[in-house]
Amino acid sequence: MTFHAIGLMSGTSLDGLDICFAKFQRLNSEWKFSILQAETLPYSSVWEEKLKNSIHLNAEDLLALNSEYGFYLGEKVKEFISRNSLAKIDLIASHGHTVFHQPQRHFTLQIGDGRAIKISNNIPVAYDFRSQDVLMGGNGAPLVPIGDELLFSEFDACLNIGGFSNISTRNKGKRIAFDICPVNIVLNRYASTLGKKYDENGNSARNGKVNEKILTSLNSLGFYAENPPKSLGIEWVNQSIIPLLENETPQNILATFTEHAADQIAQIFNHYQFKNVLFTGGGTYNSYLIERIKAKSATDIIIASRELIDFKEALIFAFMGILKMNNEINVLCSATGSSADHSSGIIV
Repeated sequence: MTFHAIGLMSGTSLDGLDICFAKFQRLNSEWKFSILQAETLPYSSVWEEKLKNSIHLNAEDLLALNSEYGFYLGEKVKEFISRNSLAKIDLIASHGHTVFHQPQRHFTLQIGDGRAIKISNNIPVAYDFRSQDVLMGGNGAPLVPIGDELLFSEFDACLNIGGFSNISTRNKGKRIAFDICPVNIVLNRYASTLGKKYDENGNSARNGKVNEKILTSLNSLGFYAENPPKSLGIEWVNQSIIPLLENETPQNILATFTEHAADQIAQIFNHYQFKNVLFTGGGTYNSYLIERIKAKSATDIIIASRELIDFKEALIFAFMGILKMNNEINVLCSATGSSADHSSGIIV
């Protein structure tokens, strides 16, 4: 069986909309994939502000933005299809953009109404992949482990470094996954105070000075002592991380927080004694962060191809959409903590 799907991913770091067109083939029980076309569309300053401020909107304005962003996604997909002369597309799968994520209160919200994407393109759309898992008692995250399990099983673990870092691995015969710590969602915030969108290659962090007192406070946060499955959201960052970083220069904050992220990631590698880990996500380009992780762990770090670094999450959401279309399991309870494996998402 062969399927063609487009995956859409917008991460918490707001670096743009990832669009990935891929082919999936199932031979016996094994899945193979190939990325046929992919690109990242940077957000305009207007859209970046809209998405950044969405957490502060009242209910009516948030509902309006949900529709508006859905049509924005639909238009961008339509342009992508036209630009690349794509013909055979079975499905569009959209993650949406996360505004709220509070699984302990049984809700999570990713805006970008899938019905608007469908209206714009007249192609079936799968969306809202997280809500069902949260209603079933899970964290609604991370979801990519189903892709790690079925598409990338040759690695001991898969690490994604984006707004947050998350990892998935097999443990005692089950695929487990969890968020490790915030990364770019904090680093980009303080890089922006230096007039940069992000800390390229970690250069500012490399030239900053680690504040050991702040580092100790960060590494002592209760979340890190919790057992998986567990996940993080912007609310936790604003409440638990940002207050610890006051009264320090942006460059020293970048140095300190980069060290913190390296500490937390390496600690997980050492705990599970991974032989090798596949690295993807925008944070993989932060060469200083990678250096610091290597200095703290003997794990072999496998840097994925540029295509996978940038588009693995969008690829896996396309894959999740195909699994949903076939009514197959696309969320693993061993990764999210929900009551059962399930087929999640809404299809229009």
